[in-house]
Amino acid sequence: MDKVILAQDLSLAYNTEETIISRANFSVSSGDFVFITGASGSGKSTLLRSFYGALKPENGSLIVGGVEVNNISSSKLNFLRRHIGIVFQDYKLIKEWTIEKNVALPLIINGYAKDVCDIQVDKLLNHVKLSHKMGKYPPELSGGEQQRVAMARALAHNPILILADEPTGNLDDYSSKLIWNLLEGANTQLNATVLVVTHHIPEDLAVDYKHFNIEGGDVYEVS
Repeated sequence: MDKVILAQDLSLAYNTEETIISRANFSVSSGDFVFITGASGSGKSTLLRSFYGALKPENGSLIVGGVEVNNISSSKLNFLRRHIGIVFQDYKLIKEWTIEKNVALPLIINGYAKDVCDIQVDKLLNHVKLSHKMGKYPPELSGGEQQRVAMARALAHNPILILADEPTGNLDDYSSKLIWNLLEGANTQLNATVLVVTHHIPEDLAVDYKHFNIEGGDVYEVS
């Protein structure tokens, strides 16, 4: 299987005095579903940020989607991000935009025509069970509904890689279950590679998965 992510002696740091991830070696194959766990402050979100180029390696090598992230140019970084869907714990929706426009954002960035955007947005809002909220703005929605909008946005451009940072950490049981079902579907039906940072791996997940844990700067696979 093709390697979507390949880390070799990867070290990550926000400053030279404190290394967060130290000399990590791991890989993620196309179609994998991966959980990343670890104590608070262990570097889970830091590692995830490196995958979409928000934090460049301090040392070692990181290749994502065939692109070397270490010295990536702005044009290549934009190209890489066009193939990645990101779900944040705090949603990061644009409050002044309707939920339709928020979902359409990746399509707008990628230059799709308005009619294509409209069709895809309608389909996705139905998929996340929010068609009845069309025309609403993020502040008018509950936290669970906002996260479902964020999930629809992450799926809008059919990404090959989905990164989710504590996607159900603040949600009620109904919304949590729906988000997990959407991530499972993206993996099994769209063959997207899915990486999820979480404190808790759900027991009833219907997909096979890999589990990486971070401890003391080390990234290791849990068998």
